[in-house]
Amino acid sequence: MPTMASVLEDPTLERHFKGHKDAVTCTDFNPNRKQLASGSVDKSLMIWNLAPKARAFRYVGHQDLITGVQFSPSGHLVATSSKDRTVRLWTPTMKGESTVFKAHTAPVRSVAFSHDGQRLVTASDDKSVKVWSVHRQCFVYSLTQHTNWVRCARFSPDGRLIASCGDDRTVRLWDTSTKHCINCFTDSAESATFVGFNPSGTCIASSGADSSLKIWDLRTNKLIQHYQVHSAGINSFSFHPSNNYLISGSSDSTVKILDVVEGRLIYTLHGHKGAVITVAFSREGDQFASGGADGQVLMWRTNFDRKSYQDVLQQHSRRSTPDPAPHLTDIHPRTPHLHRQQPSGIQISPAVADTQSIDPDVIEFGQSVHSTTSAFTSALRPCFPPIALMGPGVGGRGKKGKKERGREMQMACVGVYLSYRDSDVHI
Repeated sequence: MPTMASVLEDPTLERHFKGHKDAVTCTDFNPNRKQLASGSVDKSLMIWNLAPKARAFRYVGHQDLITGVQFSPSGHLVATSSKDRTVRLWTPTMKGESTVFKAHTAPVRSVAFSHDGQRLVTASDDKSVKVWSVHRQCFVYSLTQHTNWVRCARFSPDGRLIASCGDDRTVRLWDTSTKHCINCFTDSAESATFVGFNPSGTCIASSGADSSLKIWDLRTNKLIQHYQVHSAGINSFSFHPSNNYLISGSSDSTVKILDVVEGRLIYTLHGHKGAVITVAFSREGDQFASGGADGQVLMWRTNFDRKSYQDVLQQHSRRSTPDPAPHLTDIHPRTPHLHRQQPSGIQISPAVADTQSIDPDVIEFGQSVHSTTSAFTSALRPCFPPIALMGPGVGGRGKKGKKERGREMQMACVGVYLSYRDSDVHI
């Protein structure tokens, strides 16, 4: 019997990072392909250097849990948002410096760079979306039509639009030149938890506490796909740079991989114990990361983007039933329709090499006792540059983690259920 790798390029677990002391809430890859950032309920920002045996950096400065993290397009800066009502801009080096931005009056739930790296957009429980200047290190303007907590905000690839979503069950689209809300999608049954543009900027997707994931075409303002494949709320998702795939993380402890061209669930990954809170593709799409309530950061090799979906179907000789034909409504003109997970039919246990991931030494940077924060107390005072310099604290080396045995990961593809066991995983 041929191995699974010969008929389907499955995603594989590549690295396993353990250093956070509580749930991992956010992850992002550096565009330079050399670092992975993660934020946590433990209030720390971790920068994992991906070179073998490289040290990891831990940055401490936030006074409450970190809710969002993103590298700048150049990779020279890292932005974080926090429940402490602040946003910080870090230099991910040995210097341990950060700049503090204050304008929100409640926890900040997300932070993201514009694609030119000149601006930041944040979402907050104060019901506002705020835009900031990175170069001038100041607040620029607010968007204020949400009627409840705003969970997430993102720039479009061309920077002309901002999408936001929140507990008022709406997804709003804003024009950055006029500062006006130009569209509002209101068919969410529960809180909208995450929002994002596809890489081409033609669509936006949003996820919900009701476990749904929806995609709208911005050219027609129509809902074109609706997925209900998780059994609990979706906390995060990420588009593959090809526009063809999307990964989602859920409180049902799974990561789902969707083929959005065919409108199908193609994989379910079971690697976390507890909720999966964050997922993120690398800029090239060849890797993705997941983090969750178990405090772990898992880095996966994508693999499945190497073959077209039709190649997979033709080469998969042991399918129990063929896939149904694509939805007619997936072909223009499109109308809203629901995609549900297909039942799994076949158990396959391919031989999988043990993953050898060793905890890196961790250098910790703490807040200097002399650091100061200059901030304005009102959103009506824009462009006052609040700056705080984070001095390096006492460096230290992290302890080696314990060996984890028998961690089971399962993957389900369309019509196929895969199961294998990592018999000896070093973390």
